[in-house]
Amino acid sequence: MLERTLILFKPDALQRRLAGRILQRFEDKGLRIVGLKLMQITPQLAEKHYEAHKTKGFYPGLVRFMTSSPVVALCLEGKDVIAIVRKLVGKTFGPDADPGTIRGDYGASKSFNLIHASDAPETAKREMELFFRPEELLEWKPADFEWVYDVKDELK
Repeated sequence: MLERTLILFKPDALQRRLAGRILQRFEDKGLRIVGLKLMQITPQLAEKHYEAHKTKGFYPGLVRFMTSSPVVALCLEGKDVIAIVRKLVGKTFGPDADPGTIRGDYGASKSFNLIHASDAPETAKREMELFFRPEELLEWKPADFEWVYDVKDELK
């Protein structure tokens, strides 16, 4: 079954000019881009997105960080996309993440971690609705779909 997920390239990824390299990792895996935009997150959006952390000490700094520079909002689709993306992203902080993961290859900070990825289907749905209007998420079939997933007629 195909699913969708939200990924944010955080301000440190943009400031370090890593957006293209990070995006390439997802495309190389065969995941389909269905939504993509460069945006400046407002404090209100950051607060809503991270409301689960509101009582934690790092929350005010996280909101400031996420609004400090542009981000890339990305919606990807694929089979088991949430689990695949979480593996590609790696553990939360670069020093703890395995080499070969995005954070393991590009992250060295215990504060900046380059990327956000939804952790469950319910979370992904909520987050996609925060960052994308329905008409901004496209339905399309890449030419290599059947070669990536070894399936027939799954996408019409």
